[in-house]
Amino acid sequence: MAVAVAGVLVAAGAITYAVAEDGGSADTPSAGSADAGFARDMAVHHQQAVEMSYIVRDHTKDVEVRRLAYDIAQTQANQRGMLLGWLDLWELPKVSADPPMTWMDMGDMPSAGEGSLMPGMATDSEMKKLGTLNGKQAEIFYLQLMTDHHQGGIHMAKGCVERCTVGVEKRLAQGMVDAQQSEIDLMAGMLKERGAKARS
Repeated sequence: MAVAVAGVLVAAGAITYAVAEDGGSADTPSAGSADAGFARDMAVHHQQAVEMSYIVRDHTKDVEVRRLAYDIAQTQANQRGMLLGWLDLWELPKVSADPPMTWMDMGDMPSAGEGSLMPGMATDSEMKKLGTLNGKQAEIFYLQLMTDHHQGGIHMAKGCVERCTVGVEKRLAQGMVDAQQSEIDLMAGMLKERGAKARS
């Protein structure tokens, strides 16, 4: 565990240095900027994906699903550390009084349900349901929830690509778009193998 934590810190430190040295980001973003809003909101969005992935890992023995869940958890935990590290570097708060997605002019959107703060996020009841399922049922529900989650994440990341000004953050956001779309395609195949399909 200590080695893993050290690796995350090194990665976060490296990306923080990259932000500081990014030629296109001489000015520190403001608290109300798209850069800060994306960092705050995507950190919250990623945290739920990590939680979902650890839940399903403990509720199935399927190697393929467990491998996917592990990859998603590790990738998004690392990216979350980078996003929060940038907020520290910019000396900006990690929380905002503004509603989520305000930086995308979506702060007035209605909540999709209890605990569902942003597009694609699972509700509290869906998270609890996932924890009650096992085996194939857990696998299908996880893949459906994560497909929705990734679709919402892609929407947010595209917003950063369009609106953010810090070059390295825009590149990370584009990387999220590409990687999560690839995982959506993979999960569609995994759902089909289990006689199911995405919810939307």
